[in-house]
Amino acid sequence: MFPRFLPPTVRLLQDPTAIALAQQIQQQAIPTPLTVSPIATAYVQQGTEQTPILLLHGFDSSVLEFRSLLPYLACKQETWAVDLLGSGFTERVANILLNPSTIRTHLYSFWQTLIQRPVILVGASLGGAVAIDFTLAYPLCVEKLVLIDSVGFSGTFPLGQFLFSPFDLFAVEFWRQRKLLPLSFGKTFGGFTAEDLEAIRCAGVHLEMPGWAEAIASFTKSGGYNLSAQQISQIHQPTLILWGDRDDMLGTADAEKFRGAIANSQLVWIRDCGHVPHLEQPAVTAEEILRFSQI
Repeated sequence: MFPRFLPPTVRLLQDPTAIALAQQIQQQAIPTPLTVSPIATAYVQQGTEQTPILLLHGFDSSVLEFRSLLPYLACKQETWAVDLLGSGFTERVANILLNPSTIRTHLYSFWQTLIQRPVILVGASLGGAVAIDFTLAYPLCVEKLVLIDSVGFSGTFPLGQFLFSPFDLFAVEFWRQRKLLPLSFGKTFGGFTAEDLEAIRCAGVHLEMPGWAEAIASFTKSGGYNLSAQQISQIHQPTLILWGDRDDMLGTADAEKFRGAIANSQLVWIRDCGHVPHLEQPAVTAEEILRFSQI
């Protein structure tokens, strides 16, 4: 059975791994300083051993992004994945602006309520920028840091501040159609593998959550994360940088920039892999994270 707070489109999932993870998603009312009422926050928790691993998803994504990676990690180590403020299946609160500050505050409240121990913080793509920002603000909460094809040196929305209503919601609707169009196209004309179509389904379930469009518009208008090399160099935690050697979204130059900026870091290339190693090569990605966690 799927949790009742998930949109009906979750029933369209076909991959057993995705279905199993969706069935384990929970919501917890998390008190935060952002609003009087607690925020219903979606997360998954598996495993019980050793230092907890906390997974942070990318832009406009959800915990389903970790459907392939999480089982590999959880069989060896306590593992959490959380839907960030304004994302996934976490409640959208209309009067909260979405920006790095509010996302950081909500994430700390989640950590403070449910985990309360230093974590190995893993951020993928935009989640990497969230992880860096969180580590700088709350260094005692993070034992080690893992960045997977991370935003930080790139990935901001410099034109977002110029998106005024109603053009902001028009832009978001264009984004939604762009995400879902391949699903219809693949069904009608072919050219997509079963794995491709399932990935699109997983990426589309949370689009039906109330307030999704307004949340995406709000975050885009914030400009996103604009981290400098000076800020990133203030990371003192041991850091593992995992990067697909065929990343066609961010390229590969930022991997070396992160290694140069973070003194206590190591860079591992995931071979024959694009922007999402945790989906393309989850076993290899998990092996590297678990190895790093034991150092």
